[in-house]
Amino acid sequence: MAAISSAMAAGQNSDFLGLRLASTSSEARNANRRRLSLQIRASKSSPRLSGRPLRVAVIGGGPAGGAAAETLAKGGVETVLIERKLDNSKPCGGAIPLCMVGEFDLPLDIIDRKVTKMKMISPSNVSVDIGRTLKPHEYIGMVRREVLDAYLRERAAEAGATVVNGLFLKMDSPPAGSGERYKIYYNEYNSKKSATGEKKEMEVDAVVGADGANSRVAKEIGAGDYEYAIAFQERVKIPEAKMEYYKDRAEMYVGDDVSPDFYGWVFPKCDHVAVGTGTVTHKSDIKRFQAATRLRACDKIAGGKIIRVEAHPIPEHPRPRRVLDRVALVGDAAGYVTKCSGEGIYFAAKSGRMCAEAIVEGSAKGTRMIDEGDLRKYLEKFDKAYWPTYKVLDVLQKVFYRSNSAREAFVEMCADDYVQKMTFDSYLYKRVVPGNPLDDLKLAINTIGSLVRSSALRREMAKITA
Repeated sequence: MAAISSAMAAGQNSDFLGLRLASTSSEARNANRRRLSLQIRASKSSPRLSGRPLRVAVIGGGPAGGAAAETLAKGGVETVLIERKLDNSKPCGGAIPLCMVGEFDLPLDIIDRKVTKMKMISPSNVSVDIGRTLKPHEYIGMVRREVLDAYLRERAAEAGATVVNGLFLKMDSPPAGSGERYKIYYNEYNSKKSATGEKKEMEVDAVVGADGANSRVAKEIGAGDYEYAIAFQERVKIPEAKMEYYKDRAEMYVGDDVSPDFYGWVFPKCDHVAVGTGTVTHKSDIKRFQAATRLRACDKIAGGKIIRVEAHPIPEHPRPRRVLDRVALVGDAAGYVTKCSGEGIYFAAKSGRMCAEAIVEGSAKGTRMIDEGDLRKYLEKFDKAYWPTYKVLDVLQKVFYRSNSAREAFVEMCADDYVQKMTFDSYLYKRVVPGNPLDDLKLAINTIGSLVRSSALRREMAKITA
């Protein structure tokens, strides 16, 4: 794993190529990049705005939208954040890395649990405890999305952003490079008005699409489709005595029964656990996989009561287009969810902040019009920082999630302290950690051994059940 990480880090690619099949040749891509570079004006030549600040609409109020809106408002940009469901909770495991707590100055009281123990459970129910290499101050934070999202939106409002309870419908785009404003159309929901909302429109200078996997902003700019997974999650209130087991522990189950291409999970929250699974390849069977996940965890959640059922699509790779003129996509709308782990919260918030920082810088704190070149600086920075992580996890999913025998090998490999340290360091601090060459060689040999043993076990089991 560490050896793969080091190799991938050496080959950073700013366009996430390799996560999916490219639709054009390398020559055509290079020619397209040259054409774009000639068309995009430098921000220094952008005209000053007279008598008003730059106005940006942020569509979507999750971690990406909240982080973007706060950064824009603090940077002198007139900011409007539009979110339809202000009390919504996405069906999300809710795990956040330690670095996010510090980077986004999150208060500890919004973190339900500090997980220091992770139990990996193989298809044959062999379990491995992960977390031995964590330092005393290190942990994985577990949050509820309705709490985290609301906090980030409130902080954006305190910074000066206007938060609107509304549903984005469509927008009229000006001619590219004209500097004219976009017109956005939305339904605003107010308890004093009709339940169907009041139709409104607004003119803005730029749009940040943070409206999730089913992004309407992405459709407006022809951002292209991507493969997606379905995540299904049940919140289960379990007896207090059983909750004690999960007070600082999370579980991950792998196997064809819980998902043919992902994993099942039991993650602790404040007073309940989130039990879920996901799949790309067999979406119609998601409820069967969920039932299997509950069955695998049945002893530990016995007596529990399902208090909420949630389902949602999760993107599997970045969209072909993430920026067009003065419109940019961030978070799930852009496709920033990692393979193998399915993590997206940190990358959503980070991309929202990076995009907003590029707008603030390009507009000279809201005093100048921006252009596509300013938004592409956000893409370049994000891709350079995180492409290795996405690529490594893509490779790991293809290697270790392809069969039950490979999953057995994966769980066996996770028992190694070196693997645990490299994995947690990469996850907690969001960097691809270079490994020790000798330990990497030992790991490669042990990985091959694990795969061989698991294949042999599968053959013997096939003989028994024949």
